[in-house]
Amino acid sequence: MNMYTSGFILMTVSIDRCLGVASPVWYRNNRPTLLARKVCLSLCINPILHVLLRKDFKAKVWRLRGSLHRKLSLKPAVPQKQNDSAINLSLTHSRPHYRTEGLNLKYTNLEQRTNHRKHDTERLGSKFLVVRRGLPFKVTLLFEDRGYNPNKEKLIFTVFLGKSSVSFPATFSMHQSQSQWSALIQPGDIQSRSLSVHIVTPPDACIGLHTLHVQILSPYQSHTYNIAEFILLFNPWSRDDTVYLPSEEHREEYLKNEFGSVYMGTPQNMVSRSWVFGQFEEGILEICLNLLQLSPQHMRNQQKDYLNRWDPVYVSRVVCAMINCKDDRGVLKGNWSGDYSTGMNPSQWTGSADILRRWARSQFKPVCHGQCWVYAAVMCTVMRVLGIPTRVVTNFNSAHDTNANLIIEEFYSEKGEKLQLTQDSIWNFHVWVECWMARPDLGYGFDGWQVLDPTPQERSEGVFCCGPCPVKAIKKKRLDMMYDTPFVFAEVNADIHTIILNNNCEVNRAVDASRIGSLICTKGVGVELPENITSTYKVPKDPMTRYSALNRSGPREEGIAHWGNFVVAVSSDLKSKTLLQNLIQWFNQVSSCMIYFEGGMKSVEITMMIPKLPTIGESISITVTIVNKEKTVKTVKENINAQAKEYNLSPMATFWEEHRRIQMGPYEVKDIQHQILYSQYAKALVGDNLVNLAVVVEDEATQDRGLATEEFNIVSPRITIQVANEYNIVKNVEQSGLIIFTNPLPVPMSGYMMTIEGIGLIEGEIQSELPILQPAKTIEKVFTFTPKASGLKMLQASLVSRDHTNIRGFKTIQVKPV
Repeated sequence: MNMYTSGFILMTVSIDRCLGVASPVWYRNNRPTLLARKVCLSLCINPILHVLLRKDFKAKVWRLRGSLHRKLSLKPAVPQKQNDSAINLSLTHSRPHYRTEGLNLKYTNLEQRTNHRKHDTERLGSKFLVVRRGLPFKVTLLFEDRGYNPNKEKLIFTVFLGKSSVSFPATFSMHQSQSQWSALIQPGDIQSRSLSVHIVTPPDACIGLHTLHVQILSPYQSHTYNIAEFILLFNPWSRDDTVYLPSEEHREEYLKNEFGSVYMGTPQNMVSRSWVFGQFEEGILEICLNLLQLSPQHMRNQQKDYLNRWDPVYVSRVVCAMINCKDDRGVLKGNWSGDYSTGMNPSQWTGSADILRRWARSQFKPVCHGQCWVYAAVMCTVMRVLGIPTRVVTNFNSAHDTNANLIIEEFYSEKGEKLQLTQDSIWNFHVWVECWMARPDLGYGFDGWQVLDPTPQERSEGVFCCGPCPVKAIKKKRLDMMYDTPFVFAEVNADIHTIILNNNCEVNRAVDASRIGSLICTKGVGVELPENITSTYKVPKDPMTRYSALNRSGPREEGIAHWGNFVVAVSSDLKSKTLLQNLIQWFNQVSSCMIYFEGGMKSVEITMMIPKLPTIGESISITVTIVNKEKTVKTVKENINAQAKEYNLSPMATFWEEHRRIQMGPYEVKDIQHQILYSQYAKALVGDNLVNLAVVVEDEATQDRGLATEEFNIVSPRITIQVANEYNIVKNVEQSGLIIFTNPLPVPMSGYMMTIEGIGLIEGEIQSELPILQPAKTIEKVFTFTPKASGLKMLQASLVSRDHTNIRGFKTIQVKPV
């Protein structure tokens, strides 16, 4: 009650007493008792409501509540439960807070420009504050009526990741541990109405989208504010981080470079395909975080997934499985059938950002279609975004050993046709990624580059992913090291057993111990050239251990030679052949190792050579050299065969073959010339224009056979891109370019669509239909573009026909700031 209540009640009592004295008879007979009660009650309630609505009364209640919180040791307010199925990556604003007589937070400045520059995250294209673990970031708090007084107020910060949280006070200590979360106030950080606080993140903090709260404690209040959401990433600049990469030059290449090259084709004729990783494109960071949120690990146990995100080994396995869609809502659906009517031909992709955006726009449905280099390039983008140094690696002649015996068998007919009789296969090239990280889970000696292969080939612990497998473990033959080391070891070290069949019977077997993994390469640091990294995977094999390299290793002695767990029997004597075959059959039944019979051609040597690697439109020239190493006259049969093939499959049907009988004098050397015309191979080529070529030579007298093979790719023509004044290209200034292409075919080219694109240079794509281009004629197309960002950029041009033939070209340019 206050003075207003007292005044109204006294006035009512006075009027009542006055009426009772002045007119007692009327008062007793006519006084309305019920009305009098209602009037008195309303007079009491009205001032009570007036008091409750006063602001100074609310302030007293809040002070009383804060006092009770401190006395009862109540915990600070917990934020509302988040929806963890997918991150809602839109900026949130602080909730409104009642103004009190104590210290009130008005605004939070996340110092994004300063923090992003310090943490090397300014190019990541996110509206969130993005920082790296192990490095402090600065937050400035602006208060309403007065500044922060450390003698009166205490600040408690709380960081949330999912349901997990950690709280820590703001202190003035300069000796805070860098291995745990802390908040530091430095001299000069306290201003009249603001306070700067440096939030220290441990080098093993869990990555992801975090929420930051601050609680203000004083003798008169206890308020909690939701002040920020920030994204925490791995930090290869921090020595204490498990992804620390010492060289700045390597960090520039394997973390910050937006452009790269993927190597394809064959070791003898490597083809470089440009790729835009696009890790700094707007929205890509948020898509990569959603990839983690949608993983099966997160769906099964969100809290466990969050707590494991400190470990790059764990995160890399999650990402590796999510790039393909075999077990989850992954990014890419593979297709090696040649029918791409339900999506994009894998050879038409030029960058990762387009794929990731399509995945996000479709509500995270798999994008069609991918093959090994697309899987690897997209994973490279995701890992670089998350802060793990990553590079794309190509293994030429990559083995897919399904039965894990380190042997790949290839079968040929006596006419030189390659037969598909086994589940094992040799890919002309296979592309995976290497990620840089420490491996404390494996002990000393296995840090550094780790193989991760997102192409779905075999299951790893029940999931279609592969790795991380230490490259050092492959070289040291430590097949017991996690993860999937035996499978990767076979991809680069398996032996090829080449077998000639006659009426389904084996008549010749040759062992090649060096073709698998013959070249392993990646883009060089700071250059547009491949770097040979084969020596990091394997020690070069002694040529003396090669018992046969498809009849190219020279003469062999007769007898039985032991090699590893295998024994190779060599003979050129027809009489001893039957005896050896019986011995082999018995020995294979009673022994744990195997003997293979090899019917070598001791008297004849075969080599095959392609003098000039062909460009599409040209004829293919082949030279087969046969050497008679004996002093007798011989008659031999030569069967040569060509088959088109996809890079990861056995060859298709024969599209060209020739057969000859050749008379050879004593010690004679004969060069036999063959030629395959464009008209003979044009319609047979598929995919990457690969051809399997094989020649079988048979001695008619002894019926011994020898085999020589070669797989090569026919080079596609290139598009030339020229840019006017290319050394003085300035941001926001229109530039002009020129596309030049010459038809190399002996027939007109028609039905081609030209596409020009460039991230940060061209908005979307420039497309136009190519007119009919006669043989040897050149077309030139002028185009304009306006760079929207400075730095190194890439222009790409492609010609795609109705039958999916893809001709490409690219040019890197340096854009200067305004």
